[in-house]
Amino acid sequence: MTEIDDLQTLCLSDIPLIDTRSPSEFAKGSLPSATNLPLMNDEERAAVGICYQRRGQDAAVQLGHELVTASKKAERVALWKGFAERNPQGALFCFRGGLRSSITQQWLSEIGIDYPRIRGGYKAVRRWLISQSDDIFESSRIILLGGRTGVAKTRALNESRDGEAVPGSLDLEGLANHRGSAFGKRTSEQPTQIGFELALGIALVKHRSQNQPHLILEDEGRLIGRCALPLSLQVARHHADWVRLEASLDDRIQHSYENYILSNLRELNVNDSENGFSAFSAGLLDALTRIQKRLGGQRYQALKAIMTDAIECHRQGDPEQHKHWIASLLTDYYDPMYDYQMEKRNRPPVFAGSESAVADYLLARQQQWR
Repeated sequence: MTEIDDLQTLCLSDIPLIDTRSPSEFAKGSLPSATNLPLMNDEERAAVGICYQRRGQDAAVQLGHELVTASKKAERVALWKGFAERNPQGALFCFRGGLRSSITQQWLSEIGIDYPRIRGGYKAVRRWLISQSDDIFESSRIILLGGRTGVAKTRALNESRDGEAVPGSLDLEGLANHRGSAFGKRTSEQPTQIGFELALGIALVKHRSQNQPHLILEDEGRLIGRCALPLSLQVARHHADWVRLEASLDDRIQHSYENYILSNLRELNVNDSENGFSAFSAGLLDALTRIQKRLGGQRYQALKAIMTDAIECHRQGDPEQHKHWIASLLTDYYDPMYDYQMEKRNRPPVFAGSESAVADYLLARQQQWR
């Protein structure tokens, strides 16, 4: 039966994958194009694992066949068959490319479907992607896009060229599903750390295949929400060239208002406006609470009062009042923190300017080095 060992082509092509691991394994992180159609559920896997430890592989395999009864087997094979018919170019994998994927492959073969499996499984792909990521960060010419909170760094990379991304740029916040600040939580969940690393690794492999002279990234801290940047990137960013994006305070307030107020509320408001607004309001207050210690008691209470008033005005139809606490947070909290970080930075920016000027500069850098 067919095996796949060309991991680069696998990652570049985004082929649909069956992850035959248990639901709890899948929940810890998987490849972005994978769907969880397990050979065994969590309880069955746990029982087989105990049997393997006590009585060895043959006994464990026998128990697995006993637990996955004829009716369960028929149900699972039907799901795999449906997936394979919808995705004839796909493949399957388990943790190490061993028993679970080979059994799945065998059962599909029994109904006339030769569906390839990944040699070495999830573990081999993850190990390869980590190695590729480290190598790319260590060997690439990296340009970081920095600037004060609210200058629209993500937009500058993703949309500033007539809605198109700057060539060679990679959206770290998009991969982490988070906007980066204490108020950057999205309405949908972030990926797990493993899921983030796998998606980032695939994005980096795709970037390298495009032969762009520079890897352009937003200048992030160690964490994007709960997702930590790879250590190799944290090291590389200290030696990278960087560009400073500049914008007026009014533009920064407007951008923050559109992203953290209007956009988040639209996402939450899809099905139930009242529940959506309540979740939105609670999210703002929770975000403020997360930085309470850094703000200090007096400043926290003052900002909370302004935010609470703005939420009530918003409930009554006037969302513009949020701009008052946004302005205070930017000037009294984020800007001093940015200034402190800049004092410690040992490299000046190689360029500074507006969103359009920065986009033109980055494009020129890419073309210059070709």
